[in-house]
Amino acid sequence: MRLTALFVTIALLASAQQKRTVTDQMVRDIHKSALIIDTHNDITSRTVDGLDIAKPGNPTGPGFTHTDIPRLRQGAFGAIFFAVYIAPTYATDKTSGHRTLDMIDTVRTDIIAKHPDTFTFATTAADIEAAHKSGKIAALMGIEGGHAIEDSVRSLRNFYALGVRYMTLTHTNTNGWADSSGDITDAKITHHNGLTAQGKGFITEMNRLGMIVDISHVADKTFWDALETSKAPIFASHSSCRALANVPRNMTDEMITALGKKGGVIQINFNCGFLSATPQGGKPSATLADVVAHIDHAVKLADINAVGIGSDYDGVTCTPVGLEDVSKFPNLTRALLEKGYSADDIKKIYGGNTLRLMRAVEKVSMEMKTLR
Repeated sequence: MRLTALFVTIALLASAQQKRTVTDQMVRDIHKSALIIDTHNDITSRTVDGLDIAKPGNPTGPGFTHTDIPRLRQGAFGAIFFAVYIAPTYATDKTSGHRTLDMIDTVRTDIIAKHPDTFTFATTAADIEAAHKSGKIAALMGIEGGHAIEDSVRSLRNFYALGVRYMTLTHTNTNGWADSSGDITDAKITHHNGLTAQGKGFITEMNRLGMIVDISHVADKTFWDALETSKAPIFASHSSCRALANVPRNMTDEMITALGKKGGVIQINFNCGFLSATPQGGKPSATLADVVAHIDHAVKLADINAVGIGSDYDGVTCTPVGLEDVSKFPNLTRALLEKGYSADDIKKIYGGNTLRLMRAVEKVSMEMKTLR
């Protein structure tokens, strides 16, 4: 009996040690020193229609948002890539270029210029670090949907000149040069078996410019073609792990591993439907623990240097319990600490890995321009 009791005691102690004791001060210390970069936020789809990002969103009724300045400060954000989201309908209407200019303008005018005490325009890793030191939030841009460039390399260059620093190769629609995961099973759509020669040319030009190649939303073959073609590391600006939530938008284990080996980063998406394979009551649902599970899975596959955050706030209707909006990031910090991640690990996930990737993309661009 005594031996049995000893085994039980040992088991209980081992169980207790699996979850670290985390104090509020530990969480505050990390948020004071970390540089949090979210690589995908869609509040721009509201600001372009007149929403003021400075006004607190209604958390329970009409006008609800995940993002506003007071809550960004609570979440201790250091930088945000605001989505220049171009819905597929603009491709159908052949007005993608015009919409792209409107979305760029809402970032530069309605967010940055309107609130200069909070935001500063950024295009490089050094810009982000400088903004953080000055106490401001660095505002960057990423195009969501390759149809935005309307098959024109000149438009690609012009959007870069206006400040765009990544482009998601497709949205839910296959475009003229890249297959999307959103319609890959639709027999009515003309597919390319990944990237066309033109698509590969666009990636080469993105490398030369210094624009990050983003493979969120793309078909699997497009991912592999992009990974092979790009001279610079690529990323998934807002994707999660398919092994944990089996949807085409998520990345397979093989993809995550290969991405990490080439210096890329998977930025974990907070959309409930991309986090949890067990909807409740017919609707997607997820928790903070699901986000930690996806981070943990990706870290184990590709190591700590290959994982970041791309929340998709204000681009999704369901966010995890515990991470309902941008103010809740301290909850994620606490959960990661309890899981056993160190302060340095968390700083890498929150922004260090994205800064490292950006510097690598900038370096490839400088080298390619030197060789011309």
